[in-house]
Amino acid sequence: MTIHGDHPFLPPESERSPVRRFRGRLPSPVGLWTTAYDGERAGLTVSSMLVADGEPGFVIGLIDAESDLWETLRQARTAVVSLLGAPHQQLADAFGYVAPAPGGPFRLIDWTDTAWGPAPVGVSTWAGCTLVTPDPPEVGWALQVQLEIAHVELSPDEIPPLVHRRGRYTTLS
Repeated sequence: MTIHGDHPFLPPESERSPVRRFRGRLPSPVGLWTTAYDGERAGLTVSSMLVADGEPGFVIGLIDAESDLWETLRQARTAVVSLLGAPHQQLADAFGYVAPAPGGPFRLIDWTDTAWGPAPVGVSTWAGCTLVTPDPPEVGWALQVQLEIAHVELSPDEIPPLVHRRGRYTTLS
């Protein structure tokens, strides 16, 4: 038996999707989308998103149609979109379902209940949003979910933002 540094489940480079590899080279913000409905919380790490400025502003994200987040968001019609920083990598992995979170990812940190859903304590920037349509268009293998921004919380930018590129996290200083 030998131990090597390659990922054991990663297909050979020649078999990987060129579109996915192209997307992976784009540095993306690491966001956490959370919502709650009828006592149930759901969340998902989302890096395929952008913010459109305007009156009102919008957050547009690509969300897995089969995710717990989408099922709950569709019912709740509100969400909190948080921008994660350097100390939140474990939280991002837990909500991305790539790292264990005994008892579920909502047990990893404290939360503040808001009118839009749970907001993570210690995250300096987040937006309270409302769902634009419960039937968003399919884009690739995802849903193009549009949220209208109703409220923004901005604290001093003291924590470097968490960025995802080529399957790894990095921060911007």
